[in-house]
Amino acid sequence: MIDVDAYLRRIAYSGPTEPTLETLRGLHVAHLLSVPFENIDIPLLRRPLDIRPEALFDKIVVRRRGGLCYELNGLFSELLRTLGFRVSYLSAAVAQADGGWGPPFGHVTLRVDLDEPWLADVGFGRDSFREPLRLDASEEQEAGGMRYRICSDGQVRSLEVLVDRAWVPMYRFDLQPHDFAEFEPMCLVHQTSPEAPFTRVPVAGLATRNGRITLVDRRLKIVADGRVQEFELADDRERARALRDYFGIVA
Repeated sequence: MIDVDAYLRRIAYSGPTEPTLETLRGLHVAHLLSVPFENIDIPLLRRPLDIRPEALFDKIVVRRRGGLCYELNGLFSELLRTLGFRVSYLSAAVAQADGGWGPPFGHVTLRVDLDEPWLADVGFGRDSFREPLRLDASEEQEAGGMRYRICSDGQVRSLEVLVDRAWVPMYRFDLQPHDFAEFEPMCLVHQTSPEAPFTRVPVAGLATRNGRITLVDRRLKIVADGRVQEFELADDRERARALRDYFGIVA
């Protein structure tokens, strides 16, 4: 069991906690606004990721860090289950720039069953939907000012986001539930493979009420109300300051 009160303080959530859609939506938004997607442990600190629930709680809640999808959705699922939600882990393959797909288990996303099934995900990073999406809906869905759709092809679903009037794939998945331990091999690949994006440069991203803040190596990007500012940070000291000031990360 996790310390729910400490977790809710970490994400600045003070709303209802009954296992309802209202609660799920509130927790989902609060998490994305409070906990960054980040890989600092891998290229900067050279620390292996520990995805046991107690280790995730210590890192994300006690030490106020962020993490990758396995860490963020792994701990978020523990919170939901403790509150009485029915949650399943789904294996997803992430869309690649060349039009292909990454490997299965390259991303973990969550199915939450209420009166109908919902897709929840606080660990994708870019273009992550702010509120849960109806899993079985074929029509477009709005979340946080962006449009999404879930397309079905037999047993496979694909999540897409509308960008500049074009539908862009994010990831695809099926509805087979998995044990969390099944994601451990791909979590290790993300930490060790020279081909994995997270072994190359430090990355951090955090949703804001009116946009998003992203750091890639020493490039800081701030999007607010549709306006974009980009800064090239001079050195590691400035990057450490940006991690602290914008993402709350003190490694």
